[in-house]
Amino acid sequence: MGSQAQAAPRCRDPGPAFGSVAPEAIEDALIRLAAENEQHLSVLPEEAGCFREPRIVEFMFLLADQWHLDQAARYQAVELLERFMTKQVEQISKSSRRHCEQGGGSSWSSLEDQIYNTFVLRLVSCVQLASKLSLHYNRVTSDVALKFLQSLKYSYTKQELLESELAVLKALHFQVNVSTPLAYVELLLEVLGYNGCLLPTKPLHQMCIELLDFSYLARDAIYDTLLKITIENSAPSKLQVAKFLTVKEDFMLLAVGIISTSMFILNPGHWKQVVEHLNCITGITSQSIREFSDAVLKQVIGSTTPRQCCRSCGT
Repeated sequence: MGSQAQAAPRCRDPGPAFGSVAPEAIEDALIRLAAENEQHLSVLPEEAGCFREPRIVEFMFLLADQWHLDQAARYQAVELLERFMTKQVEQISKSSRRHCEQGGGSSWSSLEDQIYNTFVLRLVSCVQLASKLSLHYNRVTSDVALKFLQSLKYSYTKQELLESELAVLKALHFQVNVSTPLAYVELLLEVLGYNGCLLPTKPLHQMCIELLDFSYLARDAIYDTLLKITIENSAPSKLQVAKFLTVKEDFMLLAVGIISTSMFILNPGHWKQVVEHLNCITGITSQSIREFSDAVLKQVIGSTTPRQCCRSCGT
C-alpha cells in the first residue's frame, strides 16, 4: 500500500475476554444473532456475495492492516461494501428497467461506468466507516484516506470523501453496525465454554480468525466444493447453484464450520464433541457441520478430512 496510508501505531489486541459475560446476556445475544441471520437469508437479492470477490477482500484486508485496524473492523468493512454495492446494483438495475420500459433503451453501460468510476472511493469509505465502529482501535481520518487515494492517482477532495461516506450511510439507511461472521464465531465460542465444553480458548480463537480470513479469500473454492459434497455430484445444475445462495450467505453455518474446522486442526480427539455441541446450540445438523469442515480442509490441506475420519472410525 506504500508509505502514504499511515495511521497511529498499532494497539495490542487483547482479544475477547471469554467467560466474563452473564449466561442470560449470552442467551439473548444468541437469539438476536440467529434472528438477524434468518432475516438476512429471507431477503437475499440475486447479487448477494458478488462483492466478496477474493481480490476485493484481499485489497481491503491489506488496507485494514496498513491502517492498523482490528479484526472486527476488517470484516465489517468487507460486509459494508458488500451490502452497499449490492444495493447499488439493485437500484441501478431497477432504474435501467424503468428507462427501457419508457422507450429510452438500455442505459446499463453508463450506469456500470458510474459504479466502476467510484468503486475505490466507496471501498475506502467503507473502511473508514468500519474504523469508526471500532471503540478500541484507530479511526481512519479523512486526511489519511485522501493521502491513500492520492497515492493511487485519484484526485478526490475532502468534501467528495465526506459525500461518499454519506452516500454509503444513506444507501444502508444508517444501519451500518451489523454483525459479521466474527461476532457469530466469538459468541458461539462463549456458549461452548458455558456448556462445559473445555476448549483451548486463545489458540482456538486465533485459529478461527485465521480460517475465517482464509474462508473469505478462498470463498468460491470452498463453497463450490461444499455444493458438490452436498449434492454428491461434481456437475451441479444452474438451479442447484442458484438455490445454494442461501448456504453461501449463512453466517451461522460459516461460524460453526470455522469453529469445527479449527478444532479438528488443533485437537482432533475433541472434534466430535464440539460438533455435537454446535449442533445442539444452533440446530445445524452434525452432517452439515462435517461437510463444511470437509470443504474448508480440502482447500487448506487437500487430504485428511473430518468425513474421512468419521468413516474410518465408523461414526
